[in-house]
Amino acid sequence: MTPQELKNSILQLAIQGKLVEQRPEEGTAQELYAQIQAEKQRLIKEGKLKKEKPLPEITEDEKPFEIPEGWMWVRVGDVLSKITDGTHHSPPNSETGEYKYITAKNIKDFGIDLKNITYVSKAVHDEIYSRCNPNKGDVLLIKDGATTGVVTVNNIEEPFSMLSSVALLKLTHGIFAWYLVYVLRSDLFYKNIRSQMKGTGITRITLKQIVPLVIPLPPHAEQKRIVAKIEELLPLVDRYEQAWTKLEDFNRRFPEDMKKSILQQAIQGKLVEQRPEEGTAQELYAQIQAEKQRLIKEGKIKKEKPLPEIAEDEKPFEIPEGWMWVKLGMIVSVLGGKRIPAGRKLTTENTGYRYIRVSDMKDGTVSTEDILYVPSDIYPSISRYIIKKEDIYITVAGTIGRIGKIPEELDGANLTENADRLAFSGLNQDWLIKCLQSSVIQSQIADATTKVGQPKLAIKRIQELLVPLPPLAEQKRIVARLQELLPMCERLK
Repeated sequence: MTPQELKNSILQLAIQGKLVEQRPEEGTAQELYAQIQAEKQRLIKEGKLKKEKPLPEITEDEKPFEIPEGWMWVRVGDVLSKITDGTHHSPPNSETGEYKYITAKNIKDFGIDLKNITYVSKAVHDEIYSRCNPNKGDVLLIKDGATTGVVTVNNIEEPFSMLSSVALLKLTHGIFAWYLVYVLRSDLFYKNIRSQMKGTGITRITLKQIVPLVIPLPPHAEQKRIVAKIEELLPLVDRYEQAWTKLEDFNRRFPEDMKKSILQQAIQGKLVEQRPEEGTAQELYAQIQAEKQRLIKEGKIKKEKPLPEIAEDEKPFEIPEGWMWVKLGMIVSVLGGKRIPAGRKLTTENTGYRYIRVSDMKDGTVSTEDILYVPSDIYPSISRYIIKKEDIYITVAGTIGRIGKIPEELDGANLTENADRLAFSGLNQDWLIKCLQSSVIQSQIADATTKVGQPKLAIKRIQELLVPLPPLAEQKRIVARLQELLPMCERLK
C-alpha cells in the first residue's frame, strides 16, 4: 500500500464512522443539524445572513456508503453560513503593500503559505473584503486550475484579500472546520470535486457545484475526536512514507546494483571456479600476440607503438592466479569510424550501404528500426570504415561508453565517427562486452573522457583501459553464468 493509499484509507474510515467509536452521550447529528438550522434562522432575522432557497432533499442514490446511527447526510450548503470567492479580476498587486493578496498558489494542506506573497492597496482590499471576508478558522478551497480540490483552514489572524480561484466557506457553530477539511480531502469527495471541473483553458468548479455536495455529519464532539485521531495517525503515515520511499528507492536501484555486483564478481574471478586444466591468461596472451604479429606481417593491421608497462598501483583489485592484467590495446585493435563528407546527408533509400549511428546503438546491440544508408556516390570515400559482426562497438562522443555487438544483418555496415570498433581474435566476444560494461571499466572510461569542449574518448585512451584477462575457457564459463544470473536482475525491475 502506498502512503497516499494509506492516507486515503484512514480518511475513508473517518468519514464512514469507523475510525473512532460512537458515544450516545454526545448526542446525534440530527440534534446538531436542528441547532444549525435554528442558528441560521436567527442570523436571517438579525439581517446577518441572507435567506436562501432550500436545497433539494438528499436521495438514497446520492448516499455513497452506510453511516452510523446518530449520523446524517447533509449538503455542504446546509452547514455553511456563507460561501463566496475572491475577486474575479486580477487587481494591481506588488511585493509590498498594506494587505496580503492570497491566490491558489498560497493554499497548502497546512494552511496559507506566505512565501512569494504579494500585496494590494487598502482601497483594493476594502473592495474585495466587503464581499469576501476570510477570518481565522474559515475553510479555504481551491476551485480553479490544476490544484482544484486542495482545501485547508485559514491560519492567519489578520484580514487579507483573495482571488476568485479560492472559495471561502464560513461554517455554522457545531461544524468543526478541520472535520469538513478532512471530509473534502478524502478520496471519494476529492474525486467528486475534480470530476465536476469544466471550462476551456483553466478548468474549474463553481460555488453552485460546491453547495449541493453531500457529506456525512457526525455529532460535534465526535467530529473533534475524529480529527484528533486523524492527526494522531497522519504523522505515522509520514514516517511510513519515509520508509516506503526508501524501500521504493532500494527496489528501484536493486536490480541495477545487483547487476553491477554480479559483473564485478565476474571480472574479479569470483563468479566461477578456476580450473588449472584450462591453461592461463599468460598462455592466451602469448597466442594473441602471435596472431597480431602474423596479421602485421600480412599487412592486415598496422604495427602499433607498445603500450607502457602496468604498474602495481594501477591494478584496482586482486585477480586469480592464472589471470593477468592487460591494457585493452594489448589484446584488441581499436579502429575509428568515419563521418560522411561535409555537405552530404544520409538517406532512407536502401543503397545497400548501411550506416550505424550512435542513436542506433541500444541495449548492447544495434537497432535497425531507423537505420540510414550512405549514398552510393560517396560510399567509396568511406568504404574502409566498417564494423564486422565479430567486432565490438564503443561510443566515443555524445553518449560515451556504450558497449555492444553488431547484429549479423549489419555485418560490414559503415560506422559513425562517434564510435570505435574493437577488433580481436582469441577472446570471447560476450566476455569482453560484459567486462567493458562493468563499473570498474566504465569508471576508467569516464576518467579518460576529455572534459574540455565536446566530451570525447580518444583511441589512445581506449587502448590504455586496464582490463583483467582470464583464460578463454573460463571466459566462456563466466559468460554462461552471467546468462543465467543477469536475466534475474531484469525480472526484478
